[in-house]
Amino acid sequence: MIEKEQLNKLIAMGESIEQEFKSDRRRLSDREIYEDIVAFANTSGGVLLIGVEDDGTITGAQPRHGNTTDPIKLQSAIFNNTVPNINTRISIITQDEGHVLAIEVDSYPEPCATASGKSLHRTVGADGKPQTAPFYPRDQRSRRVRMGLLDFSAQVMEDSSLDSLNPLEFERLRQTVTRLRGDRALLELSNEDLLKALRLVETQGNRLIPNVAGLLLLGREFVLREMLPTHDLYFQVLDAQGDVRVNDGFRVPLLHTLEEVESRFAARNEEREVTVGLFRIPVPDYSLQGFREAVGNAVLHRDYTQLGAVYIQWQHDHLLIASPGGFPVGITMDNILVHEPKPRNPLLAEAFRRIGLIEQTGRGVDKIYMGQLRYGRPIPSYSRSDDTGVRVVLQGGRPSLQFTAFVYEQDRDGTPLLLDELLVLNVLFYERRIDSTAVAKLIQKDLSQARGVLERLNERGFVEARGERRGRVYHLAASLYRRLEMEAEYVRAKGFEPLQHEQMVLEYVQSHGRITRSEVAELCRLNGYQASRLLRRLAEKHLQFQMRGEKRGAHYVWQNDGE
Repeated sequence: MIEKEQLNKLIAMGESIEQEFKSDRRRLSDREIYEDIVAFANTSGGVLLIGVEDDGTITGAQPRHGNTTDPIKLQSAIFNNTVPNINTRISIITQDEGHVLAIEVDSYPEPCATASGKSLHRTVGADGKPQTAPFYPRDQRSRRVRMGLLDFSAQVMEDSSLDSLNPLEFERLRQTVTRLRGDRALLELSNEDLLKALRLVETQGNRLIPNVAGLLLLGREFVLREMLPTHDLYFQVLDAQGDVRVNDGFRVPLLHTLEEVESRFAARNEEREVTVGLFRIPVPDYSLQGFREAVGNAVLHRDYTQLGAVYIQWQHDHLLIASPGGFPVGITMDNILVHEPKPRNPLLAEAFRRIGLIEQTGRGVDKIYMGQLRYGRPIPSYSRSDDTGVRVVLQGGRPSLQFTAFVYEQDRDGTPLLLDELLVLNVLFYERRIDSTAVAKLIQKDLSQARGVLERLNERGFVEARGERRGRVYHLAASLYRRLEMEAEYVRAKGFEPLQHEQMVLEYVQSHGRITRSEVAELCRLNGYQASRLLRRLAEKHLQFQMRGEKRGAHYVWQNDGE
């Protein structure tokens, strides 16, 4: 049940896809309540707060059953006026401004409607704000695909035939299998047997009819335009002012599309070199393997039931790859590194795997990350993703040649760095310090695994620990800073910071007359334990820096002689 403190937190978060505020000044009708509940059930679930204005002001909910509101009666009314019957959890929270009625509902796997036949869902409107909108059959199909209940790529295209497929694309497929070292057993098959082996056709009577995956991989261009208008990809080049310099669109079979995109990528992907011993190591602007996986994911996992295009934008300092359709249900930005593979188009994914286009284990995301990390670049960012699309940003700019050489040396010596270790080193390379809690969030694993990563790096001499166990932070080791030709950064990370903190505290207390532990923690961005140690250290160094008071009233002052 939702209580007062939780309600205040929900209101502070504002409206969203999972949360709706409803004014009850003019008494909300039962029909409106049923419709909002159906909309939440048809999306990702959520909570309806009745008696709250759009700006979060509480104005109170009116009683619905005489002089009171009976949660059981309202719950029963919702259950009996929705199809399928929707279960809810209802709370009445008493506030100074009035009662707030909170109705919680879970997401339902099947389409829901009111008893009168109205089906709605939650979406983002043209103004960027959440809203309730009609849940059309096309939207229902898209949601089933996103939840993994429907493989759209396996749908048979009834009006197509083997004549809808381009013979040249069969040869392109075989060449791709050879080039990417895919399943070589496919090379010996006839065209029809190849289609059957990859399950790109269905047998109906004495005919073979292509499915969506078959047309996407091998279809003729005019057939794709007529039967799959959602298949569209643009490769764009934007200058520093955001003006489009190149805008190439493709609606050809996927293998042909990927070849065209890769050739444009290669033409712009400049390389530098770093010397390691007797070898010269090329350092590209962007990793080909990481780019290939990111584009492969974009065309493989896009929602082909939605209109919209895959966009690959080459900008002056980064690459943006955008794909229609949000993350599959269960996958978020916070678990994308550890969640098991969940392809939106399983049949197409299996064909990609056998051809050699995607990682055999389904861990293509790891390769996207590794492609950035091994060249000393910031980690890929999925922060622009939402329910309408997945967007990944690969940061460009000048690479760190010394960091690249360091990673290559570990590979050469037979002690390659794992993804979790590279993630930690990458953050330390840019931000200087990290603790185990931040590492757990970074690698998307629990605290014990985070500590294990830090200890391994410590044992290999790549990081150093500072502080006691409760306040321990890590920074790159002196030897690694020297290897990266960043000796000054080591001084800043280890030696300069404590002196800086001490000076900041002394200046504060001399300006304001006193300082508390909490003020030290906020001023220097330390935890409570670290702030206490800093205060004790200053008291030992300076006789004038003295503690006054006890327990919660404890504070420090600067005591001048004669005072």
